[in-house]
Amino acid sequence: MEYREHRFHAQDDLELYYRDYGDPLSTATPVLCLAGLTRNAVDFHALALRMATTRRVLVLDLRGRGQSAYDPNPDNYTPPTYLSDIGHLLTVTGCHKVIVIGTSMGGIMAMGLAAARPTALAGVIINDIGPEIDPTGIARISGYAGKTPAAMTKEQAIAHLKTLFAPAFPDFTEAQWGEEAERTFRQRDDGLLVQNYDPAISRSATEQGDEPMEFWPYFKALAHVPALAIRGALSDILSAETFARMAAVKPDLTQVIVANRGHAPQLDEPECLRAIDDFLEAHGHGGH
Repeated sequence: MEYREHRFHAQDDLELYYRDYGDPLSTATPVLCLAGLTRNAVDFHALALRMATTRRVLVLDLRGRGQSAYDPNPDNYTPPTYLSDIGHLLTVTGCHKVIVIGTSMGGIMAMGLAAARPTALAGVIINDIGPEIDPTGIARISGYAGKTPAAMTKEQAIAHLKTLFAPAFPDFTEAQWGEEAERTFRQRDDGLLVQNYDPAISRSATEQGDEPMEFWPYFKALAHVPALAIRGALSDILSAETFARMAAVKPDLTQVIVANRGHAPQLDEPECLRAIDDFLEAHGHGGH
């Protein structure tokens, strides 16, 4: 069995879903994976299998994504609620200290945990996100979040993804685009593909207006937490300038830049796998 499927109830009784990989009794530090704004646990499947040979790996579908329930009150699609949900997951699973791997918004949640639950973090890996978000990327995400065509064939879904993301993945093969379509969309009973998230979550990306989003207090809470930051060389979310400033603010920050990747690296790239393996070897043996 590759993973165990579980559900639990959040503080407001909403039912949330997570995958549990690896041996729960492993003495290695568990890993918690958190996906991006419109993404879910499927994104981390291959990486979770790789890590689960030596440790427990939890992968959460945040509310409104994947197999977690959609919130009847869209105002709850906010970082404080997500952080509370994550705290409940750690309690339910008995994981008192974890290494968090967060892509995009999941990385913001990883930084947020450093402020909200600092003793829960043995380390943080943040994928293509930083304390400042490039307005170019925000505008791009606002242009598509919540606006996916209602139902598509796989071929239509691939074409749709290419329209949105081809600049971020210039060397993707047709097979990779097909895999990305399967990760991104949910297959209905009639075989057509539909978006796998509550369109109401897009409000959190579109209601920011022209004000730049900043999370420097979150990032500075990582001062005493081992951290690895990954940036796609073509990213329009995490600028080179912000990436450089992150290293200046946190001199012990390990950084990796991934060629031919925009927002966000898939974490299957060789340089990502090497960096993650090294990070887990250095910081992932403290138990839980």
